[in-house]
Amino acid sequence: MQKMSMQELSFRQDYRVDVAGTGFTVLDRVYADGDLADEALGGSCGNVLVSLAMLHRHVVPVLALGNDDTGKRLIDEFLQAGATINYIARRADLRSPILAQELDTASGRHDFSFVCPETREDLPRYQPISETELAVALPMLSHCSVFYIDRLSDNILEAVRAASAAGAVIFFEPSDFEETELFEEALRLATILKYSADRLGERLADRLIDCVHIITYGSAGLEIRDRGEAIWCEAIGAPAVLDTCGSGDMVSVGVIDWMLTKQFEIACLKAADLLEGIIAGQRLAAENCAYAGARGLFKKRGANYVREILSVRSARF
Repeated sequence: MQKMSMQELSFRQDYRVDVAGTGFTVLDRVYADGDLADEALGGSCGNVLVSLAMLHRHVVPVLALGNDDTGKRLIDEFLQAGATINYIARRADLRSPILAQELDTASGRHDFSFVCPETREDLPRYQPISETELAVALPMLSHCSVFYIDRLSDNILEAVRAASAAGAVIFFEPSDFEETELFEEALRLATILKYSADRLGERLADRLIDCVHIITYGSAGLEIRDRGEAIWCEAIGAPAVLDTCGSGDMVSVGVIDWMLTKQFEIACLKAADLLEGIIAGQRLAAENCAYAGARGLFKKRGANYVREILSVRSARF
């Protein structure tokens, strides 16, 4: 896909962005059984956006990174995937975030830390976009079909308002719950709310939020729920389990990719509409478990193979 300048994106009224997003985007340092095995773009937001870009969706990350080698590496990975990088700022006052992932390959378990396991020094943490990055992105956000967020700040919420007002699907995947007006408004604006039952189930499951809920239950499966219906989806068995990191992100990739294919209208979006996309994402998550890293399947088998997985029609339909 040919890339366009910010001016072209801002002023072409007929131009559409498939997915824009902002939130947790880091450099993942993967330590397998104690040894440094890989470094790659990670974080839920980063993983979802770069995966969709590799699937040839028009993806626009809106981020603030440091003017450092880590920031350059993250931008290069987005660029290689085919994303538009015009809305990723590199700032001298920031250090680009790094997250250590310690993987036990025998069990597939992983732990995350902002402390380097080799030096025990604190690693740089994620910082949300500032007013400057927001102002540059606002014209583009009025032309996006899906806006993905997994973190909140005043500026991120303003971006959500702009995208929502223009008719975008707001895909909100919070990692934590905050009793704030900021969080409450984000819930009201969300079209799809995806969260872990273990982390947020007790605090979010029974709230009267007028959107589609995707509630994940780890290896058991997940539930899709709206105000009138709840559908249970058993987990799909993995061919092998080397690393479960990124499994939830692959479900999000499947759902968003499906929505873009079907071009759903927000006003009539129901839980049942997303079922085939959910199952496609579950297939992708299961396959990804056989490889180390959040996008191990993409790296080892390639985006065309991933597209084949997503394109298989489930026997339920």
